[in-house]
Amino acid sequence: MTTVTVVATGPLATIQDLGRSGYAHLGVPCSGGADRASLRLANRLVGNRESAATIESTLGGLRVRADGNALAVVTGADAVVRVNGTPVGLGAAVVLRAGDELSVDPPRWGLRNYLAVRGGFDVTPVLGSRSTDTLSGLGPAPLAADTRLPVGSETDEWPPTQSAPPNTEHPPVVELEAHAGPRTDHLVTASALYAGTWVVGADANRVGVRLDRPGDSPHPLLEHRPDAGELRSEGVAHGSVQVPPSGRPVLFLADHPVTGGYPVVAVLSAESVDLAAQLAPGSEIRFRAR
Repeated sequence: MTTVTVVATGPLATIQDLGRSGYAHLGVPCSGGADRASLRLANRLVGNRESAATIESTLGGLRVRADGNALAVVTGADAVVRVNGTPVGLGAAVVLRAGDELSVDPPRWGLRNYLAVRGGFDVTPVLGSRSTDTLSGLGPAPLAADTRLPVGSETDEWPPTQSAPPNTEHPPVVELEAHAGPRTDHLVTASALYAGTWVVGADANRVGVRLDRPGDSPHPLLEHRPDAGELRSEGVAHGSVQVPPSGRPVLFLADHPVTGGYPVVAVLSAESVDLAAQLAPGSEIRFRAR
């Protein structure tokens, strides 16, 4: 059996697939890859089923060693990918021979990268998923150095191409498309969400991204209506934009809780959820109403 050994993890590296959907009524988050488009692309480029397990690395620093021959690819954040120290290209499948070491540099833009190998990583599934859920603790533990990961058999047909040149044009302000949420009436001025820009705070993680106004912004934070009353806890969708009493919106990502008691005033489109998953602290964003 082919295995891949983790040499270094960087700040955080976890196993992720498309998540464990269907258990929200039991209080279990879906989890899965934070940037699902990049995870799916990685699997397609090595001929896997889109649901195969990958490694999600955060802020680079990932290094793995192939213990046998393997076809591998890295997608996601704009980072330099190397094999034995030589750059090989982001979004380009490469053959690893036994002893080869693949590494991911800290991203020049973005936050998360996805390493897929043909066959996927065959760790023990929990509730039908191999994903690490950082909120509930379900799934495998975050990866550590010297962990050996068996390569599985989640293969599909060989892809027509094994490279997908990434878009390296990154606007200074990321635009996120949002649909109106169910609790806009709980804000004094719900349209204020779409006015001006917001900045990603330092406490962003796989659960969510907290936003604040830039220091020189003329636009206010969001304000709850004093006569709106308290909400009972209710279901919260992936990509929800929730507004706590501080007036600083929170974008819910893959490991978000399944219920919440603050008003959800918008919900991001699927493409924008993937973009939000790549927002590093200090990134500036603007909401666009759909």
